[in-house]
Amino acid sequence: MALYKVICVATLLTLLTPESHSQLECPVSSVCGKPPLNTRIVGGQVAPEGSWPWQVSLHGSAGTHFCGGSLINNEWVLTAVHCVPSANPNGLVVYLGRQSQQGSNPNEVSRTVTQIINHPNYSAVTNNNDISLLKLSSPVTFTNFIMPVCLAASDSTIYAGTGAWVTGWGNIGSGVPLPSPQNLMEVEVPIVGNRQCKCDYGINTITNNMICAGLRTGGKDSCQGDSGGPLTSKQAGRWIQEGIVSFGNGCALPNFPGVYTRVQQYQTWINSQITSNQPGFITFTSTGTDSDLNVTCPGLPPPPTTVPPTTTAKPVVCGQAPMNSRILGGSSVASAGVWPWMASLQKNGSHVCGGTLVAVDAVLSNANCFSSSPNPSEWTVILGRLKQNGSNPFEVTLKVTNITLSNLTGSNVAVLHLATPPTLSDYIQPICLENGRTVSVGTTCWAAGWSSGRGGVEQVLQELQTSVVDCGNVTTSDSICTGALTLEQGDSGGPLMCRQDWLLVPGGGVVSRKLHRSNTSKSSDGLRQSEQVLSLLVSDSGHVLISSLQQQQQHQHHSCHHHNDHQRGRSHSLLILLLLLPPLPPRPLSVSPPLLIGKPVSVNSDLHDVTGTNECKQT
Repeated sequence: MALYKVICVATLLTLLTPESHSQLECPVSSVCGKPPLNTRIVGGQVAPEGSWPWQVSLHGSAGTHFCGGSLINNEWVLTAVHCVPSANPNGLVVYLGRQSQQGSNPNEVSRTVTQIINHPNYSAVTNNNDISLLKLSSPVTFTNFIMPVCLAASDSTIYAGTGAWVTGWGNIGSGVPLPSPQNLMEVEVPIVGNRQCKCDYGINTITNNMICAGLRTGGKDSCQGDSGGPLTSKQAGRWIQEGIVSFGNGCALPNFPGVYTRVQQYQTWINSQITSNQPGFITFTSTGTDSDLNVTCPGLPPPPTTVPPTTTAKPVVCGQAPMNSRILGGSSVASAGVWPWMASLQKNGSHVCGGTLVAVDAVLSNANCFSSSPNPSEWTVILGRLKQNGSNPFEVTLKVTNITLSNLTGSNVAVLHLATPPTLSDYIQPICLENGRTVSVGTTCWAAGWSSGRGGVEQVLQELQTSVVDCGNVTTSDSICTGALTLEQGDSGGPLMCRQDWLLVPGGGVVSRKLHRSNTSKSSDGLRQSEQVLSLLVSDSGHVLISSLQQQQQHQHHSCHHHNDHQRGRSHSLLILLLLLPPLPPRPLSVSPPLLIGKPVSVNSDLHDVTGTNECKQT
C-alpha cells in the first residue's frame, strides 16, 4: 500500500526551514495506545477493523474524505495544517470508529469541529510545523473502536530502522485511488534517520521538526489522502504516535521516504493549547542503535559530539493515586487508576495471584502463589491492569528476573524483582510501606483483587471497603481488626490498604486473618501483624533488594470475636497488604525492622481526595 501526504510537486524545490524542538507524553485521564483488536503483520494491506481506533477521517462540505487525523483525547484530534489551512471549521466533519469510506460502519460516530488551532509558525513553502489541533463539538465515548493514541514525549529517542505503521484511506499509488469499498489501509515502514533524509531531499529541506520513514527500495509509503494521519510504533506495549503525514516526493519512490511532522517536537505547544485532560505523552527509547550518525553526503555537517548530561535519580514517589477518591461504602467495581500499585501475577499468561508494587522494580506478594512453580521465567507481572478480560489501555507487562521467598515459618513473603522498571504514571505507582505508625480505630482500609467470583465477564478489579475496629480483649501490638471482608481465590497476594497516604498496614509485616460469620451484632476480622517483615536495602543503582528475613519470637494468635463454627468462604491470611491462600494455621512472627522505601513526607487526611505531596525517599 502507498500512503501519502502533501507531496512536493514534480519540480522539486529546495526548502529552507528553521529548526526547533518540543515534546510530548501520554494521556493522563484518557486511554491511549492500547487497541484491543490490533495484531500487526508486515506489509501493506487492509487494516482489521478496530486495529487503529484513534484513526479519524476528515470530511469537508462535499461529504467526502480528504485527510486523516488521530484522536489524542476524548475531544481533540491531531492533524496537519495543510489539511485545514484556513482554520475555518464550517462544514468540517470528523468520523471516528470508521472502517470503510463506502461500506457499513456500525462502530462509527461523527462530530463537527468547533475550533481549529493551526501552528502559528507553519510554512506552506517549507512544510515546517505542519501540525494542527481540531476540537470536536462534543466529547466521544471510548470503545474498542474509538480510543486515543499516545504521543511521543520530547525526550524520546527514535532510532533509524524502528518499525512504524502508517494508516489511512489515501491513494494506493500516485494517481491510483483506493478501490471500493475503500477500507482503512495500513503499511509498515522503517524510520529513516534525519541525516539520511537530508541527503535524500536536500540539506535544508528536512528540519528537526520532521521525521522520515520508508524503504530505501520504495514500494511502501503514504500517499494523497493520507495527509494528517498518524505514523505510530509500538513501544513497551503501547502504540505511540511519532509523526503526522506531511509531504513527500511522489509516493513510495526509491530513496525518497515519506516525511512526517515530528510529534515529539510539539509537546509544549500541544499542552499549551489543551489545558485540561491533556493528551498522553510517553518517553521511550526505541531498540537499536543510532546508525544514522554514520551517514554522510556532500554539504551535510558532521554529527554533533555531545556528552550526555549527568542526571540524578529522582526519589521514588509512592502512595499517590491521582485517580482515587475512595469514600466509605462497601465493595464495588474499581476504576482505572484507582489502585495504581495493584499487580496481576500471571503464570504462563493466566492470572494466579495479586501483588503490590512497592518499589520501581519490586512487587510484593505471598509465597504460597509460587509453591508449585518458583521459576521466574514462567511468571510475568502486569501493572496498570483493570480487567482480566477486556481492554486495558494503561497496562504494561514486565518479566520477572528473580523471586525471593521467605524461609520463615508462617511468613509466606515473596518479592518479585522486575526485569525493567515501569514508567510511573497516574495508573502505575508504588505504594508506601508503613513506618511504624499506628492504624487507629476507624481508619478506612480497602482490599482489592480479581477473584473469579466477582467482576463480571470481564473480571474487572474489585475493591472492598472496610475499616479498623476495636479488637476487644486482643490488645497485642501485632494485631489489628477490621470489619468483615469477603475474599476468594484469585485475591491471594493482593493488598489490604489503609488510607494514610495509602500505605501498607502497620509495620510492613505479615498479617493473618480468618473470615467468619459472627453470631454477634458486629463482625470483624482479626488482622495479625508482625512487628516487621523484611529489610529492604537500596543498591547503588537505586533498586530495592531483599537484605534479610529474620524470624524472631512467635506469639499465640487470638481471634477478634467469638464466632460460630460456620465459616464463610475460606480462611485467608494477609501479608502486609497481601491476602494469603490457602488457609494456614495462624502463627505470628516478628522480624528485623526494614529499611523502608516508602516514607510519606506529608499526610493528607481528606478521604475524598488524594492530593498533597507523598514523596517517598529511599534510604
